[in-house]
Amino acid sequence: MIAADDWKDYELLDTGDGERLERWGKIILRRPDPQIIWPRAGGEKLWAKADAHYHRSQSGGGQWEYINKIPEKWTVSYGKLSFNIKPTDFKHTGLFPEQAANWKWIMDKIKSSSKQANILNLFAYTGGATVAAAYAGAEVCHVDASKGMVGWAKDNINLSGLGEKPVRFITDDVIKFVQREKRRGHLYDGIIMDPPSYGRGPKGEVWKIEDALYGFVEECAGILSDNPLFFLINSYTTGFSPTVLENVLKLLAGRKFGGSVSCGEVGIPITASKLILPCGIYGRWEKI
Repeated sequence: MIAADDWKDYELLDTGDGERLERWGKIILRRPDPQIIWPRAGGEKLWAKADAHYHRSQSGGGQWEYINKIPEKWTVSYGKLSFNIKPTDFKHTGLFPEQAANWKWIMDKIKSSSKQANILNLFAYTGGATVAAAYAGAEVCHVDASKGMVGWAKDNINLSGLGEKPVRFITDDVIKFVQREKRRGHLYDGIIMDPPSYGRGPKGEVWKIEDALYGFVEECAGILSDNPLFFLINSYTTGFSPTVLENVLKLLAGRKFGGSVSCGEVGIPITASKLILPCGIYGRWEKI
């Protein structure tokens, strides 16, 4: 387990009974999380501090109940990195704070390189890893199929004062983009990906992680440079073991480039209980 334990603008205040209570800057949100099967550590007084509460609907989806008036969006910072936060219709806020544990690793890898690294971020969402890589001095290509998410990522780059850094934003199906990059002979020193469990491309292309991941990572390994720095895979797919990601990276990056492969869970410390909430898995290949 690697834990994102050095946030100041984010805090997981408490968890219990299928929900999490989180502080995003000065605003406190209450959101569902079905894996939280234990009781709350804090009492009603703590949970009553929520400014907004997301309620799931029995028919799917849900909606926010706004207990106090909050901005439509606001900014939180992680060190020198800044991000727009906005409660969405799908309970998310536009940022996965546990990924700060991976951002630190990405920045360390880029800063340790003797050259300006060329990094590819796939399924890149609102660009947490893109901002981290650009801040560390990399040239970054950010690819996501959602125009809205790409726009959000651009805002995060600008919020972090990195608008003049060499970052390309591409709205495209990631598989087709990688295939085109391979034909063009474009190579990258590091690849980051956060593939969904299930999804559809802009023209109805179906992605199922258990069917597509190995072949896609194989395609991506073909656009790594001769002396790459790293390959990072994140996953939130229920039931997927971290060892699955480790095995894929050993076969497709380790055998070709040597180096080291590791895997595990990512998590966030819970203030009230002193436990750690698991929030997904990762697999990392790195050239030692």
